[in-house]
Amino acid sequence: KFFPARVGVKKRCAYLLSSGDANIAYSVCIVKIDIKIQMFSFNQNTVMNNSTITRKQSSQTENRGNAQERALDLFAEMMIEKIETIQQDWKKPWFCNTSQQWPRSLTGRNYNGMNSLMLTMHCEKQGYKYPVFCTFDRVMGLNFKRTSEGSVPVVDADGNKLPRVSVTKGEKSFPVFITTFTVVGEDGSKIKYDDYRALSDDEKESYNVYPKLQVYNVFNIAQTNLAEARPELYAEIIKDFESGKPANAGDGFRFEPVDTMIADNKWYCPIKPTQGDNAYYSISKNEIVIPLYEQFRDGESYYSNLFHEMCHSTGTDELLKRLKPVSFGSKEYAREELVAELTAALA
Repeated sequence: KFFPARVGVKKRCAYLLSSGDANIAYSVCIVKIDIKIQMFSFNQNTVMNNSTITRKQSSQTENRGNAQERALDLFAEMMIEKIETIQQDWKKPWFCNTSQQWPRSLTGRNYNGMNSLMLTMHCEKQGYKYPVFCTFDRVMGLNFKRTSEGSVPVVDADGNKLPRVSVTKGEKSFPVFITTFTVVGEDGSKIKYDDYRALSDDEKESYNVYPKLQVYNVFNIAQTNLAEARPELYAEIIKDFESGKPANAGDGFRFEPVDTMIADNKWYCPIKPTQGDNAYYSISKNEIVIPLYEQFRDGESYYSNLFHEMCHSTGTDELLKRLKPVSFGSKEYAREELVAELTAALA
């Protein structure tokens, strides 16, 4: 779409590689993919893993399905918008500096999977400084504490009721996916999923696992009055985000663990920094070739390109069985490029 001939793409990417932007440029040129189908497949695989689900024809199930569809539509739109934004600015990273923190809940638990990716993009789009999220019920729960007599309002040391914590009027929530598991034995007894995971393979044979995919709506703490109503709690929550980026980030940034891994040949395949204008993973030789550190505009660009190629190297038959013989620019080729780009961005 963007260049009249394949050789034009190669020249453009070779030029951008010298400044550390090739992987983004390269993948954006070829990523033309039905993202919604891929995301739906991701969630279906998660839900159907090692289990058989019986669909109950009820209004509750239908509403839950509609919520999932709406969430997937939103995720697809956000991903397409992000790719189009990068198309307009080749040097723009997937995530800006303010969003380079891992999303977590109010209790400090990190989000994972697709939730972490979409919440990170959501923070960047909305300009949220801290990627901390909570449900409406969790926000309301901050106004009460449980006692032997039930829930009572939270009070200060003098017995005065504390200011009410609430979601700011007019704020809109954002969907996240939660998968829960019910484990049922042959005799009908149930056990916790964590206990099931601790069983041996033979012991697991006597249990059936029924996953359930649900959509929950969350708010960022910036959409609440938490900072004003509970300043001490707010300060405790955000303190981990105040450290910022490493002092040596930027032009001279070096990530010593990765440098040591390359020098000691501890990755799944050899990584060969080489003077040149190509970064690639060779399937036939099972090796990664990347230009020298000094050829990139800064250290972060070097490691971003390196992580991209390292991701490709995990797709072999010996590892994740993701790489298949495909033609340049095909849907499968584009999908693998998107996988590698997002891996590098999140890493």
